[in-house]
Amino acid sequence: MASTALFFVFLALATMQPQTASSEKETHLKVYWHDVVSGPDPTSVPVAQAATTNTSKTGFGMVVVIDDPLTEGASLNSSRLMGRAQGTYIAAGKDQLALLMNMNFVFTAGKYNGSSIAIMGRNAVFTKVREMAVIGGTGVFRWARGYAQARTHTFDLKTGDATVEYNIFIRH
Repeated sequence: MASTALFFVFLALATMQPQTASSEKETHLKVYWHDVVSGPDPTSVPVAQAATTNTSKTGFGMVVVIDDPLTEGASLNSSRLMGRAQGTYIAAGKDQLALLMNMNFVFTAGKYNGSSIAIMGRNAVFTKVREMAVIGGTGVFRWARGYAQARTHTFDLKTGDATVEYNIFIRH
């Protein structure tokens, strides 16, 4: 009886189709992330702040929860809404404005509707191009891995609102 069960286990393993590099898809996405901190309906809200007094330069210790729109083009008001960036960012740099980004890009339109990708990594805000890891996904992006490159498109010094272009390279 045990040998019969073992035979079926080996048979099942032998017939499984392993995912190889040649069977993986590569997808490049470009979306614009809109971090709205001003006005009556912000999409980015601070929820915690460190109790230290030396945080004015970098915001070190601040935790922000986001539900930011992701659009096809750079304009928040006239571009197609592709989804939402939901998660947190934490001011993790003591001497430099550097954020720990932890967010899901949840797609609600287009061919990726219902799918998401998880992005995590360091975002040194004043660096021209920042790279973060794609660490997973759901739907068509199940088993996703890759990287996202962020470039600031606009930043309003008066309001603190920002638009960031995300180029995302995914294997799945």
